[in-house]
Amino acid sequence: MILEVHDLVTAYGLGAVIHGVSFEVEAGEVVCLLGRNGAGKTTTLRSVMGLTSPRSGRIEFKGEDITGRQPFEAARLGIGYVPDDRRIFPDLTVEENLEIVRRVIRRDGQWTMERVYRLFPVLTDLRANHGSGLSGGEQKMLAIGRALMGNPTLLILDEPSEGLSPLMVKTLIEAIRQIQREGVTLLIADQNVKFARVVAGRGYIMEEGNICHSGQLEELWANEQILRRYLAV
Repeated sequence: MILEVHDLVTAYGLGAVIHGVSFEVEAGEVVCLLGRNGAGKTTTLRSVMGLTSPRSGRIEFKGEDITGRQPFEAARLGIGYVPDDRRIFPDLTVEENLEIVRRVIRRDGQWTMERVYRLFPVLTDLRANHGSGLSGGEQKMLAIGRALMGNPTLLILDEPSEGLSPLMVKTLIEAIRQIQREGVTLLIADQNVKFARVVAGRGYIMEEGNICHSGQLEELWANEQILRRYLAV
């Protein structure tokens, strides 16, 4: 098991946002956390990455307890993270955004700048452009490519399909499939169950900081009652 989360409780101030969440991700899988806005998906991912410290519970990555570790420690252990707002460096070029991660994380592996350009060919012609001049879809590709430059074994994507055109979503789907084929495990949070069904094998549905259902995506997709109640499909 590459990631195990046990009884995670995370709070902002006095109010708990995540209430005893438990889930697991096997090596080589693509797993989705599903739910409406405010369900607790982002806070769960931030807790795994060390951006938000859990109040209690345990997070294990490849059998090692990483609960409360700093984000740079998680990255150097092999966890890549792409937030929903991308957080690329707007004043750096595409190439500089990619290179800085290689220098900071210092993890050897198969993901090089050339391989990122093969995954997202459009970035090749934009390599000298500043991040601020990219479209939303181009920024999304850069953010994913930048995370891959850290050579993660687990890649976490927060709301990757949000705000993208249908053509860009198709590009994203193909990229996720290729990343998985390259041996990277993915944990994705998204409220778009149609997108999740295409890219992931298993899913966990969250509501109000709890996991209320889990199973194969095809099984969840076939359950109209669950979709109506928790995902508003």
